[in-house]
Amino acid sequence: MNIEKHDIHHEFPEFKVEIRDLKMNNAHFSRLFKNYHELDHEVIRIEEGVENTSDQYLDNLKLKRLALKDELYAMLKQHAS
Repeated sequence: MNIEKHDIHHEFPEFKVEIRDLKMNNAHFSRLFKNYHELDHEVIRIEEGVENTSDQYLDNLKLKRLALKDELYAMLKQHAS
């Protein structure tokens, strides 16, 4: 099974500099980034079959991951401008 990567660096390669800067200088961004990475890792483990769970639980994780990604993207856009 080919699992698609959703980490922030793959999702927003055009914001490489901004991601690095915000991770180092913005505690809120850094915390959201860490939470996103942890959620993404859990989703991948479930999709790979390493962990078993209900479809609803997986869907909820994906929704949380999407909300975090939206918030991170907004912060990246604002920082870039």
